[in-house]
Amino acid sequence: QVQLVESGGGLVQAGDSLRLSCVASGRSFSDYGMGWFRQAPGKDREFVAAIGWFGGRTAYADSVRGRFTISRDNAKNTVYLKMNSLKPEDTAVYLCAADFRGLGSSQAGCDYWGQGTQVTVSS
Repeated sequence: QVQLVESGGGLVQAGDSLRLSCVASGRSFSDYGMGWFRQAPGKDREFVAAIGWFGGRTAYADSVRGRFTISRDNAKNTVYLKMNSLKPEDTAVYLCAADFRGLGSSQAGCDYWGQGTQVTVSS
């Protein structure tokens, strides 16, 4: 079992930056690929970014590539999402997810989910 707790969301203006954190507890964090997903009101949950369990491979949605950066600190059982140049369309609940020995980019492949943290970007 893995428990995930996100933090770092908030209300910002367009162009601002935020860093989200997701702390994991339970089984070995380093065995899990970690993904960030988001869900805006009335829309489906969508993939944002992922970092693999081995070798540091990363993946990004086209909509955030070049603006967002995912990283992980296995010593702290934490995955981060640094979000720069935020846009109003980035407004959503951001959730992290854990994918056992995977990349973390597929919703179906993720075994555990956090509750999410709200990010609101005003224009």
